[in-house]
Amino acid sequence: MINSDVYNYINVLDKAADASALRNRIIGDNIANVDTPGYKRQDVSFEEDLQRALKNSRYTTLDDKVDSVRLDRINGTVYTDYANYSYRMDRNNVDIDNENVELASNQLKYNGIVQSVNSQFNHLKSAMGSGS
Repeated sequence: MINSDVYNYINVLDKAADASALRNRIIGDNIANVDTPGYKRQDVSFEEDLQRALKNSRYTTLDDKVDSVRLDRINGTVYTDYANYSYRMDRNNVDIDNENVELASNQLKYNGIVQSVNSQFNHLKSAMGSGS
């Protein structure tokens, strides 16, 4: 993480990319355990935590909200999804079709985050006069 107000959006995007990469790994674990009796699907909580932090900010502009977010308190957290739910006799609750959709969705999200990071750096380069 870079400690400068200029990089606030980049730092948020960096955290989002980390959470997305973690989610990719967790989805891979879910897919690998689709036939493991008793395995419960896992997921990553991040977006809700970030939204809550932004919403709870006392500031009104997005720039000020992003500036005030304590990123050290917002991390991707792995949790068990529907721990008490299973639609299969072996108590596993992983649906392979759902996991494949989640994997594709997460990949699109990650690609969008990377494009946003690149865009932020291009804005900085342009502002510094070395945009060529």
